Amino acid sequence: MKHVFSFILILLISDVILAQDLEFTQFYSNPVYLNPAFAGTHGCPRFALNYRNQWPSLTGSYVSYAASYDQYFKNISGGIGIVLVNDVQAKTINTTTGSLVYSYHTKINRKWNLLFGAKATWVQKSLDWSKLTFGDMIDPRKGFIYSTGDQVRGGNFGFFDVSAGAVLFSKTFNFGLAANHLSQPNESMIRGTNDKLPMRITAHTSATIALGKQSKFTNITTIMPSIIYCYQNGFNQLNVGTYVKHGALTVGTWFRNRDAFILTVGLSTSVFKIGYSYDVTVSKLNNGVSGGSHEVSLGFNLNCKTPPQRYKTISCPSF
Repeated sequence: MKHVFSFILILLISDVILAQDLEFTQFYSNPVYLNPAFAGTHGCPRFALNYRNQWPSLTGSYVSYAASYDQYFKNISGGIGIVLVNDVQAKTINTTTGSLVYSYHTKINRKWNLLFGAKATWVQKSLDWSKLTFGDMIDPRKGFIYSTGDQVRGGNFGFFDVSAGAVLFSKTFNFGLAANHLSQPNESMIRGTNDKLPMRITAHTSATIALGKQSKFTNITTIMPSIIYCYQNGFNQLNVGTYVKHGALTVGTWFRNRDAFILTVGLSTSVFKIGYSYDVTVSKLNNGVSGGSHEVSLGFNLNCKTPPQRYKTISCPSF
């Protein structure tokens, strides 16, 4: 497969495939995508946009987009969210998803709050057979010059998916757990085959440590160490990092085990935020071959006509 040779090469030289799902490096820039329980945690309407270009130096790069909206509603004691995602793999496989999210918010005591989230998703996948090449098209000397005898066997497929999550948080600490693909649907685009999408478990935690005290004339510096762990079908991924925030500026560093070293910088206000991150590939693929990964995020926080009373927003990283 001519346009997927780079992908096959990656499989051959990698010790492990870390995950099958799309993942954004700026984990918290679109929190509802990370865990459906985060829906409504800002209180007022929140919008997030993400763009990711992974391994741009390869012929078959991965380009992904995401957009989300979420808001807290007092009359349902929780948040509602909408998440739209598009992922293009090697210009050959296109996956588009639309999700509706609900999160129930409850207070345990004066210090701790608990969130339960559920996500219903429609997934539409398509495979462009015209971009594929097969063995019977190859001439030993001249390369790909023949027509294939292979017949189109599908290419478009849609299915329903279900996910859930929970988050426990206080003023300075939060811990969450999300389970994606609970129904393990068949995601195969080839007619007559069954390829179940394995369940993916994500655990995440972060803390907020303030250095000094806030005053009218100075901004305090805040450190936010974070850990995100993913498991899917026998494969593991561990992300360890920290953010340092001073005023509107946030900088961060992450390490994804056996894969990438990540640098992040962002600017955020009470209304608007923008972030950029770059993944330096440290696996056997190496950064010179892959070109690393670029990611940009935008966020908008709108004011409420009637802000939620006695509502506690969660303290977690912005990017």
